[in-house]
Amino acid sequence: MERASRYARILQQLFLVTLCLSLSGCYYLQAASGQWQVMRKREPITDVVADAATSAELAERLRLVQVARQFSIDELALPDNDSYRSYADIERDFVVWNVFAAPEFSLQARRWCFPIAGCVSYRGYFSQQAANAEAGRLAGKGFDVAVGGVTAYSTLGNFDDPVLSSMMRWDDLQLVATLFHELAHQVLYVKGDTGFNESFATAVEEFGVRRWLDSRGQTDDMRAYRERRALRQDLMALVAGARRDLRITFAKAVSDEEKRVSKRARLKQLEIAASTRLEQAGRNPAGWLRGELNNARLISMTLYEGRLPAFRALLEQCEHDMRCFYDKARELAKQDKVARNAALDALASS
Repeated sequence: MERASRYARILQQLFLVTLCLSLSGCYYLQAASGQWQVMRKREPITDVVADAATSAELAERLRLVQVARQFSIDELALPDNDSYRSYADIERDFVVWNVFAAPEFSLQARRWCFPIAGCVSYRGYFSQQAANAEAGRLAGKGFDVAVGGVTAYSTLGNFDDPVLSSMMRWDDLQLVATLFHELAHQVLYVKGDTGFNESFATAVEEFGVRRWLDSRGQTDDMRAYRERRALRQDLMALVAGARRDLRITFAKAVSDEEKRVSKRARLKQLEIAASTRLEQAGRNPAGWLRGELNNARLISMTLYEGRLPAFRALLEQCEHDMRCFYDKARELAKQDKVARNAALDALASS
């Protein structure tokens, strides 16, 4: 048994090295190794809950996950598979750190292309040190950069994703919402269109949370969720305004130094406005404003919900029937990006 286990580890290592060499660089090695490390830590949730060594608090949270997971199947028509049936203690606050980059005078994100995910506007690392090193390399080339920790992610059904210990820091509502969001990525994912994918998943999340709380009679929690969503939308509107102004600045026929001065002033204006709105909501601005505000930060903030109004409208058209909604979203996904964006624009304005 020990010899077989040793051979299995050797084969895994050889596979990772081969993958690294064949797919141009050891970025893929850290990604494959990091994913394997997460997967090997999985334990069935039923076993963790039954274990006498499991704290009462963790057992209670995992029971909530079990109930929400069944709800996702019965009420939201989300995949009935082994995702989120297991738990992994990753022993850190974030599972992945994403690196975003953009030119100093452009809001066009640096993009990377991968075999499964397609082209995306970030690069993920299972090590914060590696993410910071990549950010430093890009900054050295003149890019604006930003690094953000990720608490959960979806492998799009390629693996049986576990519930991560990093997710346990959230309140119950955020935990359930994220479960619905990540499962939605398994229903539909379009390579190279992050805005479409994240807006679709957020629409599923929003509707799922509303139906979840209605089913449990938790009207106060629904009010808190709506307030949280409204705050996020207000912040995104401030970011969108800054992006519009910066695009105008970057297009001007003026010197680079004049552009830098105008850019700094507009980002400072955004910082003040966002801080004021957060304080009005009783939130500490320090968390949202952690790190330098720059083009890469603005891109990282606006990748996820730009198409949300269109998907909300599509859900209304389907009279909140999830299977209808998924079918219509799949039809949109089959179109080329120009036609798809035109259809989404029409939905959003309807």
